Amino acid sequence: MDLSAAKGNRIPFIPGTKPSIKNSQLLISTGIPSLDHIIGGGLPVGSLFLIEEDQYGTYAKIMLQYFMAEGITTAQPLLIGSKDVKTSQLVSDIPAVITDTTSINQPSNSDEQMKIAWRYQNMKVIDTSPTGGQVFGHFYDLTKKIEKEVIENANITQWYDDSCPEKNNSFNNATYSNLLKCIQETLKKGQYSISETPTKRQVLRIAIHCLGSGLWCSDSEDDSRQDLLKFLYYFRALLRYSYAVGVITVPTQYFDNSDVVAQRIEHISDVAVRLESFAGSQKETNPLFKDYHGLLHLRKMLALNTIAPHNPESRDLVFKLRRKKFVIEVLHLPPELSDTIQREQDETIPQFGCSSLSDKNLLDF
Repeated sequence: MDLSAAKGNRIPFIPGTKPSIKNSQLLISTGIPSLDHIIGGGLPVGSLFLIEEDQYGTYAKIMLQYFMAEGITTAQPLLIGSKDVKTSQLVSDIPAVITDTTSINQPSNSDEQMKIAWRYQNMKVIDTSPTGGQVFGHFYDLTKKIEKEVIENANITQWYDDSCPEKNNSFNNATYSNLLKCIQETLKKGQYSISETPTKRQVLRIAIHCLGSGLWCSDSEDDSRQDLLKFLYYFRALLRYSYAVGVITVPTQYFDNSDVVAQRIEHISDVAVRLESFAGSQKETNPLFKDYHGLLHLRKMLALNTIAPHNPESRDLVFKLRRKKFVIEVLHLPPELSDTIQREQDETIPQFGCSSLSDKNLLDF
């Protein structure tokens, strides 16, 4: 949402937000500082962020929980919607914020020697973190859940529908219509519209889990796809004129012609990433990816109020789930650690049929 036309041409101060240094966008954090840096600083107010789920939806759910946790930490209102999982369960699984930041990103012990060739000993250590030392947002501990008192004091609206799908005038599956109605009522009740002038301006975070899954299906695949796309158009229109940000996770791999459906959904969204999990694939046993759990594909970057979209420093991104946190890093080729594989300069000289040379090494004289 362009805030340049705001009263007095001044960007209003809202807790949990910061103005973009590149344009007149007001940004909020995704809850993952490294992801904020990758997409250009954060999510603009009025934007729609698409997360194409991994095979089992595990990591997409974690990213959504980070988004919700950041909202509670910054005292921003939340609207959570789902049909696959009870929203009360999603709320109870929100991780707790890390208050002691001294242990975050501590450098490794300098006394530890690199177990590689001696000529690599003095090389500069590569910083695989995409943040570059700039942090917007907070860090969270996945082993600790947010306290019940904090949840009770937070402004959280939950939408959960486990009823059988019905048809109405707008959608083949009335569930989409019910969710849109809930979003509209929440925006109106909280005075989140840009035309409203509340005493205290806030940004509404809307998190929708597993949108378009099997529980959202209609009688046919075409009807289900049509309902999903129509809902996203309506949803994006509501966000454009509101102090709100939407984050949705969609299991695109379960659709027929999943590539075509994914492209259309990405076109509607403002930012889109796809999670490729290594679980059950050949990459799981690939030595190159032994320290990671999947790839993060940037499908669409922000292009609001600008001529060209944001271009990150690197698009070769990977993620891994540690015991306490979800980490996004830049993929780097590891040094050759195997002693059994000969290097290129150790290869033998090829012999010709008329040559009388014996097998010599390239370093032999």
